[in-house]
Amino acid sequence: MYLFKRFNFSFVISIIIFVKENIRSNVIVNLIRTFVLTLLSFITFPWVCRYLGDSVLGTYSWAVTFVAYFLILAKIGIPNLAIRECVKVRENKELLSNKAQAFFILQLIATVLSFILMCVVLFSVPSLREERTSSLIFILSLNFLSGAFSFEWIFIALEKQFYMSIRSIVVLAISAVLIITFVTTESDVYIYAFISISVTILTSIINLYYVRQHISFKKTLPYDFKQYAKPLLVLCSVSLLLSFYNQTDTLILGFINEEKDAVGSYSVGIKGIDIVIGVLTNLSTVLVPRSAYYYGKEDKRFFNNLTKYSFNICLFITLPAIIFMMAMAKPICGLISGSYDFNSYSDSFWVLFILSSMMLTYSLAEMIYGQILLPMKKEKHYLYAILSGVILNIVFSLILGGLVFKNNPAIGVAIGTVITDILIFIYLIGVTWKWVYKALFNKNTLKLIFATIIVLVSSIGIHYLLTQSILPNFNLSSSSNMLIELIAIFVIDMVIYIGILLLLKEDLVYSFIRKSPKPI
Repeated sequence: MYLFKRFNFSFVISIIIFVKENIRSNVIVNLIRTFVLTLLSFITFPWVCRYLGDSVLGTYSWAVTFVAYFLILAKIGIPNLAIRECVKVRENKELLSNKAQAFFILQLIATVLSFILMCVVLFSVPSLREERTSSLIFILSLNFLSGAFSFEWIFIALEKQFYMSIRSIVVLAISAVLIITFVTTESDVYIYAFISISVTILTSIINLYYVRQHISFKKTLPYDFKQYAKPLLVLCSVSLLLSFYNQTDTLILGFINEEKDAVGSYSVGIKGIDIVIGVLTNLSTVLVPRSAYYYGKEDKRFFNNLTKYSFNICLFITLPAIIFMMAMAKPICGLISGSYDFNSYSDSFWVLFILSSMMLTYSLAEMIYGQILLPMKKEKHYLYAILSGVILNIVFSLILGGLVFKNNPAIGVAIGTVITDILIFIYLIGVTWKWVYKALFNKNTLKLIFATIIVLVSSIGIHYLLTQSILPNFNLSSSSNMLIELIAIFVIDMVIYIGILLLLKEDLVYSFIRKSPKPI
């Protein structure tokens, strides 16, 4: 009996250690979280689109864009630097607490100053004082005020993926229920804004309670703010420029399109893109701290392998996603917006079609920054890339959105954004060629490309078969036809895609069925 208990205890401990240390486990937990959050988003966003309408949703999206600039200013690059620094001392609670306290003080000061600056700008620009816009901006600004107390970067540095996943799912599930219950008319846009910011507020409250298990708020060591000055200057510049870059398309479109209905179409079209990019960005919470850890330990073999692994995941997800989004752009946007005849959100499916390639270029660029340039302290290359990107995006958006596609500004802005993103990606590949060429250009990538081509052919064939031969016989509604078509093509494409990759013994897919060598 004693031996039995001893065996079980050892087994449990070994499993716990494996789960904590194994990157794949963290990736899987993160993907499950992202899948659930994506499902919740697909439930709530179409609901919001249907009841708010393109003009009101466009105003809300534009207010979110405006506040986002000051949110980034409030962070001034602190989370990225905090993750990198906390990873180094995460095994020493006293040093970890000291760094956490210092970064919290810096972020609190930056947040207050950012809010003051936002108020000054808001009251200084007449066009921003329109009642609905200004009210939404003030409500949404509570988002970054409460975010100063979230300590999310601590949990990322400590790789608390299971905790973050459970917390996010619970909080967003509550939010989804509230949205469906209370958002039923255009005037409920303020309620929608309150519910949206409640996610951050509730997250901060839960994090504040849980973070005390990992750090102490009692000061035991002096703060050395000076050591953070130089890296924060660069990271702050990167964060601000990245915010400008990410929001420039929507901001410029809002100025071009005074009615904001084109902004609404753009928001619907980019929703599917954001979901896939969000999946890969969330994976950074697993991979970035590991990259910083391996590079800090001068373990270049694991560092390079981790880069290859992350690129493999990115290509595995984005290549078929691009094909699926482009082929199914119209039904996807129809289901998201609830406008199946496209009397509203009319340009949304063209926006989705055009922006699809960004799932690959933007995600890989973010990985290059977070997993290669940041651990190596070479953020300046990303700074140059994003600075150029902001300028190019403004120029392309104004020319293509305001002049070339004057009657369809959302399409012009989307084209300008894609061109800019491709140029940034090419530059980043060039400056990190030494570390990325083996991870990106290899036989495994060819296997993924081949499988994606097969998926493209199958998507076209299934689409033709469903729309021309099968679905017309059932006399269903437009929404039912779109939903059946999407589900059928997605499921069949996934089976074909995974099946081909298994036959080709693609690294990522084959690793799940390949037997691990027995321990010596």
